[in-house]
Amino acid sequence: MPFKKFVEIGRIAVLQDGESAGKIAAIIDVLIDGPCSGVPRQAYRIKNIHLTPLTIKVPFSSRSKVVRAAWDAEKITQKWEESSWAKRMAMKTRRNTLNDFDRFRLQKAKTARNKILTKAANKNAKVLSKAGKL
Repeated sequence: MPFKKFVEIGRIAVLQDGESAGKIAAIIDVLIDGPCSGVPRQAYRIKNIHLTPLTIKVPFSSRSKVVRAAWDAEKITQKWEESSWAKRMAMKTRRNTLNDFDRFRLQKAKTARNKILTKAANKNAKVLSKAGKL
């Protein structure tokens, strides 16, 4: 299967290390820049980024002002927040900030949900077995 995402000018990437971990930035020249996500223009290791399918059209070695304009024109922040990747990251950070009581409430809610699902599945199995379909 051929690669679909390449390290290229204008590619949006998720940063995985440092104080900007979890934020997104655009690849500009040999630098990254995230004018709308709070990431300063800086050199960053390629090993510590994950490429996304999002891209913006910017010229080679463009300034932050041009990157911001392209970022806003493509609505990158909105597209990122709607992606399942961003939603998973937000859910993971939310789960990590739960205290003991919140984890207990979550466990009880899951137990109640599973009881409802099991009861519905058993009811359907009983109906099907009486009809001779199971």
